[in-house]
Amino acid sequence: MELYIHLPFCAQKCRYCDFASYAGCEHQMASYVDALLCEAAVQAERLHHPPMDTVFIGGGTPSLLPAPLLDRLLTGIRQLFLFADDVEFSTEANPGTLTEDWLKTAVCHGVNRLSMGMQAYQPELLRTLGRIHDFTQVERSVAMARAAGISNISLDLMFGLPGQTRAQWLETLHAALTLHPQHLSCYGLIPEDGTPLKADLDAGRLTLPDEETERTMYDDALVLLAGHGFEQYEISNFALPGCACRHNLGYWQQIPYLGLGASASSMLTDSPGCAYTRETNPAAIDAYISMVQQQQWSQRECISITPREAMFETMMLGLRTNAGVSEAAFLQRHGTSLEQRYGQQLHSLQTRGLLTHRDGSWTLTRRGMDVQNAILVELMDD
Repeated sequence: MELYIHLPFCAQKCRYCDFASYAGCEHQMASYVDALLCEAAVQAERLHHPPMDTVFIGGGTPSLLPAPLLDRLLTGIRQLFLFADDVEFSTEANPGTLTEDWLKTAVCHGVNRLSMGMQAYQPELLRTLGRIHDFTQVERSVAMARAAGISNISLDLMFGLPGQTRAQWLETLHAALTLHPQHLSCYGLIPEDGTPLKADLDAGRLTLPDEETERTMYDDALVLLAGHGFEQYEISNFALPGCACRHNLGYWQQIPYLGLGASASSMLTDSPGCAYTRETNPAAIDAYISMVQQQQWSQRECISITPREAMFETMMLGLRTNAGVSEAAFLQRHGTSLEQRYGQQLHSLQTRGLLTHRDGSWTLTRRGMDVQNAILVELMDD
C-alpha cells in the first residue's frame, strides 16, 4: 500500500493552481497536524496498520510547516504505520521556503526523495505564474537538500506558458540539467477555470503559445533529456535509470493507497461488490478539521468503482506510461482478457497509427500521445 499526506499551506497561491492549497492559514497548522494524526490513527486501525511501500507528502507547500510540527507529524505517522525497509519517502517543497532545520527533521524521519517546483528559469515567466522564487533559490535549495543527505532530487518544469518561447523552454531545460536532478516532470500548462491565470487568458491579457509550438516544446524535452540519459517512463515524467518515482507508478498501476488530509483521496479494496472504493476528504481546512474532531466520517465523498469502470481506469492510467497496458497484467487483475474487453477498439487505433502492440503490451505512439483524450473517449464509448 502507498501513503499520501496532504499539507495545504502556501505562502502565496500560484496563479494557475486549483489544488486544495491556501495562503494565510499558518494559524491552523497545529490544529491541522492534530487532525492528521487523529485521522491516521483511525485509518491505521481500520486497515490493520498496513505496511507502506511508498510515502508522499504533498501540498500546498510542505516545506512551510515548521520543523517542530513536521517532527510531531512524522513521529506519529511512524508509530502508526510500518514502513518497508526500502521505502521511497518523498516530500514536495518549494524553493525559497526550505530551511536546514526542516530538511534535517525530514531526513531524520527517513525522507529520501525531494520534489521541487522550479517551473521556469525566467523571472518574468515565474511572475506570470505567481511563483515566489527565482532560479538562484532553486540552486540554493537543491544544494541544501543534498547537503542534508537527500540525493534523489526531482524538479517540476512547465511548458506552454503564456508568452513563453521555444528558446525560453530550452533555456529552462538546460538550467534544470545544470543542477543534476535524478528526475524531471515536464508538464504542459492546463489553464483551470476559476484561477487568475485563466481569467487573464479569457480577457486577452495573456496569450498561450500555439499548438504547434507547444508540441515542439514537448518534442524538445524528449530529445534533450534522452541525450542526457533520462528515460521517459510516463507522458510527463523522465528519470535517470532506477530513479522513476515509485509512488507515482503505484497510482498508474492501481496499487491501493491511503490519503490523509484535506482533499486527500484513498483507493481501498475492502468493499464487497466493487473493484475498489475511492474516498475523498473535504477540501477546506476548517471542514476537514471539523470532520475529524467530530468523527463524522460520512462527510467523505465515497465512490464505488465497478469492475467495468476499473477496467477503463486500467487503460486510462496504463496508457500514460511508456510500459503501456500489459495483456497478462490486465487478465490477472480483471479476470478478462484485454482482447475480449477492448480488442476491436485497440486494433482500430493500431491501424490508425495511434497505438502499437509489442511484447504483449499496448502503448501509445508519439501521435497517440497528442490525442490521448480522444483515444480514451473511444475506449469509453464501447
